[in-house]
Amino acid sequence: MNERLKLENQLCFPLYACAKEVVRAYTPLLEPWGLTYTQYIAMMVLWEHKSISVKELGKLLFLDSGTLTPMLKKMERNGWLCRERSHDDERVVIISITDIGEALQEKVADVPVKMAQCVKLDNEEAMQLYVLLHKMMKTFI
Repeated sequence: MNERLKLENQLCFPLYACAKEVVRAYTPLLEPWGLTYTQYIAMMVLWEHKSISVKELGKLLFLDSGTLTPMLKKMERNGWLCRERSHDDERVVIISITDIGEALQEKVADVPVKMAQCVKLDNEEAMQLYVLLHKMMKTFI
């Protein structure tokens, strides 16, 4: 057996498994408001930026338009955002948060605290992991 091909020697596997389990832990915390994890992180961007192009949102979330478009349509039907073509370039779709979307922020404000309780890392370990993961993410930009 080639040692490089053993699962236990792969960095990708614990990253994959942890990401899957983190998203699974978010599910019951977001369900009361009808949010998926991906919708939640999109809302985080909108709470911060208020208005952003679909292309920019995709860059920030590492998601392509094929994933974003159906999700954003559903979010628009829920009243959390509105989509419109840019006045400067009609090829560009701008999404903007609505009052209903803004109100959602207060409802989910305790989700990060609840998630922090699920993760068995102290503050220093969490910050180290955060820094390392962001360093890795930059290699894919």
